[in-house]
Amino acid sequence: MQIFITGAGGFIGGSLACGLARDGHRVVGLVRRPEQVGELAALGIEAVLGELDQRDLLIAQAQAADAVINAADSDHRGAVEALLDGLAGSGKTFLHTSGSSIVGDASGGEGSTAVYHEDALPEPTPDKAARVAIDRLVLQAAKRGVRSAVLCNTLIYGHGLGLPRDSVQLPRLVRQARRSGVVRHVGRGLNVWSTVHIEDVLDAYRLALRHTPPGTFYFIENGEAAFRDMSAAIARALGLGEAQDWPLEQAVAEWGYEMANYGLGSNSRVRGERARRLLGWAPKHASVLDWIATEPG
Repeated sequence: MQIFITGAGGFIGGSLACGLARDGHRVVGLVRRPEQVGELAALGIEAVLGELDQRDLLIAQAQAADAVINAADSDHRGAVEALLDGLAGSGKTFLHTSGSSIVGDASGGEGSTAVYHEDALPEPTPDKAARVAIDRLVLQAAKRGVRSAVLCNTLIYGHGLGLPRDSVQLPRLVRQARRSGVVRHVGRGLNVWSTVHIEDVLDAYRLALRHTPPGTFYFIENGEAAFRDMSAAIARALGLGEAQDWPLEQAVAEWGYEMANYGLGSNSRVRGERARRLLGWAPKHASVLDWIATEPG
C-alpha cells in the first residue's frame, strides 16, 4: 500500500513509518523540519515538508494514499477534518492516534481502582473534552465512507524505531533524575497507568490497517504499573538513591501543566480487549518494569 503518515518525524509516527516501510509499503511521511527529509529518505521513507494547518496539502496526500495514519497531534482538529474530507466516500482506512490520558483523573499522584473498557468510557475532564470530541469525529466518519478507527495508546515504553529514540513519559523522569541526581514522581506516585511497548504498538497498527471494522475504538495496552514502582525501577537502573515524592506544584514547574497533571500525575487504567478480539493482536512485551531494569534510558 501507499500509506500517508503525519508526524513521521516523531516517536510514534516515526516508528510506524519505519516499521511499515520495512514491511514493503510505500510510506509518505509529513514532517515539519527540512533536515528530516533527508533523514527519513535514508530510512526508505518519502518525506513531505509541511504543517498540519495546510488543509489543501493534507487533502491531496490523503487522496493520493491507499491509507492514512494520523500520528502527529491528537488535539489538532483541523488536520483531522482535512484528512477525513480527503478520504470521504473512498472506503480507505484512516487510523487516528489518541492517548489514554482521555480517562486521566489528574489525581496528583494518588491511586484509583477505576478501570475503563472500550465500550464504557467516562465523560472526559474539561481538559480532555476537545480530544474526545476529535476521537468521536473520527469514529463517526465511518458513516461518510471512511474505514476509520481510533487507536488510543497507553504509556508507551521502548526505544523508537524512527528518528526520535525516546517516548514521551518515562524519559522525562530519567532526564530529571540525571540532572538532579534524584528520581522523582508526582505526589506519592500511587497513580497507575496501563502500558505498552512500541513494537507492540506497531503490530496493532499493522493489523488495524488490514482488518479494522469501520468506526472502531481501541485501547492499546498490555500491562500496567504504578509510577512509584516505575520510578523505583529507574532509580535502581541508574544507581541512584530511593525515588522521592514531589509536590504537584513543583512537578508542574518542571514538566508543565499537561504532563505533570495527566502524563505523569494521573491514573489511566484501561483494558484493550478489541484489538485482541477483532484484530488478533498478540502483544509480546508485558512488563515495563522488566524493560526499565535493562534499558532505563
